[in-house]
Formats: sequence, structure tokens, C-alpha cells
Amino acid sequence: MTGAAPIRVLVADDQELVRTGFCVILEAAEGITVVAEAADGAQAVRAAAGHQPDVILMDVRMPEMDGLEATRRITGGDRSTGPKVVMLTTFDLDDYVYEALRSGASGFLLKDAPRHDLIAAVRTAAAGNALLAPSVTMRLIDAFARRPAQALPPPSRLASLTVRERDILLRLARGMTNAEIAGDLVISDATVKTHVGNLLAKLGLRDRVQAVILAYETGIVRPGEP
Repeated sequence: MTGAAPIRVLVADDQELVRTGFCVILEAAEGITVVAEAADGAQAVRAAAGHQPDVILMDVRMPEMDGLEATRRITGGDRSTGPKVVMLTTFDLDDYVYEALRSGASGFLLKDAPRHDLIAAVRTAAAGNALLAPSVTMRLIDAFARRPAQALPPPSRLASLTVRERDILLRLARGMTNAEIAGDLVISDATVKTHVGNLLAKLGLRDRVQAVILAYETGIVRPGEP
């Protein structure tokens, strides 16, 4: 990353030790700089406006204003513009996954993740890619499993998908990586990437997160299906 502008990060967490630990790790990483810290959601909103970070690490539970509301105010529900928000979460926060994605979050990071995952998450988000690991996808599926059953017909635009693109959409919704999809369908990683780009364009979606949400909201994939 030599020669490139550093990735500007805002760390928002009400636990000072956690916040400081993240800042120390990120400041030691090449090409990343922490431009601000926040101890609650309201501070995060103000810091985002004042410092214009590229990526925000946002705790879910904070005083004054929680991370979900702060994310909504910062992104306006649109993760394609402005700073990328990565939610800091723990396994006991399953119910927040779906709402956070709808609020404009670009993905999730477990608070006990190793340092290399933290650094990789910041770089992935800064590059405009969604962080939707299989473990998080499973929690998203669980959230839909607890929702009342809805008989929603797939939107007509799904008719534009080829059989292969539909196969890939199904696998995206089950949390599979490009490499796993390639192995399952016996095609190359590059081919998978091309198909993913095509189906996102056809469906008018910004990223894989929206693709997963669409798949479950419309019943293309249902929780518990093999």
C-alpha cells in the first residue's frame, strides 16, 4: 500500500479498553490511520461528519445513541456512499444482524477476532466490499427463521437471471465464498466473480449483502433448506 493515501478510520465503542486496543492495532498496520474515537453513537455521528473517515468500526450497544441509529444517520441506509460501517458484534447479538444490514452497515466483525482479521476487515470495507462471513450469514438466516412466514413472490426482475446466476445467488445466500461456489459448481473463481457482478447489475443491487437480503426476503431461499 506504499504511496497510497492511508485508510482513515473512526473507532466507536463505549468500552475504553476495547476502543484503545483497536486503535493501537490499527495504527501499527501499514496504510491505516485512526482519525477519531467515539464513546457513544452521538459522538460517532459528529466525528464522522467532522473527520470524514473511510471506515467506521461501530459497536452495536452504546449509550446516548446505539450503533444502529448512528449507522442510519451516517449512511442514510445507503452503504454505497460515504464511510463504510463495520459493526462490532458478539455472538449474543444475533437479533441485530438483519437490522444492521438494513441500516447501511457493510458488514460485521466479532469483538474477539484476531488482529489480522481486524486489519483485513478495515481494508476490505475500504475497498467497497461487503463483509459477510458464513458465520454472520447463518445468524442472518436465523433471524429470518424467527420472522413470521410471508408469501412474497420473487420480483419480476429475477426473471432476467440465467440459470447459472440463480445457482450462484442461492449459494451466496447460504454464505458461501467465491472459492466455495467455484468448487461446488466446478467453475473458476474468475467465472464466479463475473457471474456475481452480472447478477448484482441485473438486480440493481450494490453488493453481496443486498443479494442475501433479497434472497431471503423474497423466499428464493428459505431457512432450513439444504
